[in-house]
Amino acid sequence: MSDVALVTGTSSGMGLHAAVELARRGLTVVATMRDLTRADALRAAAAEAGVELDLRALDVVDHPAAEALVAAVVADHGRIDVLVNNAGRGCVGTAEQLGLDVIRDQLEVNYLAPVHLAKLVLPGMRDRGHGRIVTVTSVGGAVGQPFADAYCGAKFAVEGFMQSLAPVAEQFGVQVSIVEPAAVASEFVANVERPAHVGAYGAPLEAYLSRSSGAFAGAQSAQEAGAAIADAATSDAYRFRWQTSEAAVRFVGASLADLDGERVLGVTRTWITR
Repeated sequence: MSDVALVTGTSSGMGLHAAVELARRGLTVVATMRDLTRADALRAAAAEAGVELDLRALDVVDHPAAEALVAAVVADHGRIDVLVNNAGRGCVGTAEQLGLDVIRDQLEVNYLAPVHLAKLVLPGMRDRGHGRIVTVTSVGGAVGQPFADAYCGAKFAVEGFMQSLAPVAEQFGVQVSIVEPAAVASEFVANVERPAHVGAYGAPLEAYLSRSSGAFAGAQSAQEAGAAIADAATSDAYRFRWQTSEAAVRFVGASLADLDGERVLGVTRTWITR
């Protein structure tokens, strides 16, 4: 019997490709998205790959809906062996430009939603002595970046949560991992919230957005990133931290080795000056 994988945020981008790739590797995949009217691209990709997916609607910040979905998947498929927390949302703005409602929204989507789903699947995985929880974070979960205060804050938080959970879950046969993409060609950038008023921050924000446009112009393909997520979910060799590209490896590695923080700041300062 094949493992059952629940994947969130599959309407486009790397979540779409991760769901299809996991199905191609023989898993039974339940692919979720907020709005099933946006499922045409996923259906087309699955058809092209010759795989079938179980498509279901889920807004990850709706916690009662998440509880109902997990219960329904277990009822229909018997269990959930793999959880891929891929759904996420970006946000551009520095502290003064961000309302607390925007900051809370970033925490809800990028931190509390994956934490809640992990809590929902853990009891079954623990009882069976087998399971994987894979959370797609970002290089922004290891490197704080200008005008990404709320986004990076939420990604740092979810990485800390999952890294703390990992050794405990491992005692019960459950592997917890994170996946850190760098720039990926997808609809993510188009969906990023931006500040309505730039005020005194106009010049550095313009410099940052210009630099970001250049980074995404040479971004990794969503298909490659999706395959890397599938690797993290199916690899026989366990790792907590995965990157999806060499650029991500360099970026995250530079931060993790930066004991006083000056190396990262030396780089990110250049992003907001011309």
